[in-house]
Amino acid sequence: MSADLAQQLLELNQRLLVAIVSSDWKTYEALCDPSISCFEPEARGQVVIGMPFHKYYFDLHGPPQKPARQVTMSQPHVRLMGDSAAVVSYVRLTQSLDASGVPQTGRMEETRVWQKIGGEWKHVHFHRSAGT
Repeated sequence: MSADLAQQLLELNQRLLVAIVSSDWKTYEALCDPSISCFEPEARGQVVIGMPFHKYYFDLHGPPQKPARQVTMSQPHVRLMGDSAAVVSYVRLTQSLDASGVPQTGRMEETRVWQKIGGEWKHVHFHRSAGT
């Protein structure tokens, strides 16, 4: 595996996570393929295909929290599948403040699939746990 390519994918994935926790739809949309598919807790056990389902949640969150949430990939693992597909898996740790201003950390197990389409890496599928 190319260490440079693995690092590039981790950086793209981090940009994606920062876009999620900061409700940055423009960046999220640019990193994702329009036909993205997923299994996530909000989908209640159903596979979801396309961006409209995700846009709904971005629209709900409004302006970013102050101070901003911080997101960390714990023990990330990159598996390249040829030169045009990769799987990135990790535990996502999200630090934020609760309603009383007390720091808290949530966690979710995530697997994200990236595919090179038209010369660019695009996020095409993910599976995310319910988290704690």
